[in-house]
Amino acid sequence: MDESGRDEPGRDELLAAAVRLRGQGDPGQARSRLLELADRYPDDPEVAYQTAWTHDVLGLEAEAVAFYERAVRGGGLSAEDRRGALLGLGSTYRVLGRYPEAVATLRRAVAEFPGDGALRTFLAMALYNTGRHEEAMRLTLTLLAATSEDPGVRRYRRAIEEYARDLDATV
Repeated sequence: MDESGRDEPGRDELLAAAVRLRGQGDPGQARSRLLELADRYPDDPEVAYQTAWTHDVLGLEAEAVAFYERAVRGGGLSAEDRRGALLGLGSTYRVLGRYPEAVATLRRAVAEFPGDGALRTFLAMALYNTGRHEEAMRLTLTLLAATSEDPGVRRYRRAIEEYARDLDATV
């Protein structure tokens, strides 16, 4: 209890309030609260994920990494949060120039969530950064063919998928 005799807010309420602050456009205040929570709950993957995300929003990618790593290390996240944490970690590694780690993280994420186009897109960017241009292009074209609503792309979907398998093939 606090000095007024009321129960102090619990972890869930404090976390929800911090996430709300970020969503309302006050990521700085959210960050302060989340750092306090992360100190209080150092093994809590959800707190770590929300703390990492807020650091990313603030452009503090280097500080976000440790929180993302903590969030994905074990279990405890919902599937949606795990997907988001893996995407955030892989993307953050890429932005920081840590390309091999980005590729490894995003490959693992795509293996866990094969239907997620955002993960495959970020993997393609990381592959590009490591000089794997052909694989990056193949992944991008395959995703484009599978997900585009553009009438022209839809019309040539099979051809795009075929060419994506071997971009250097000629007749």
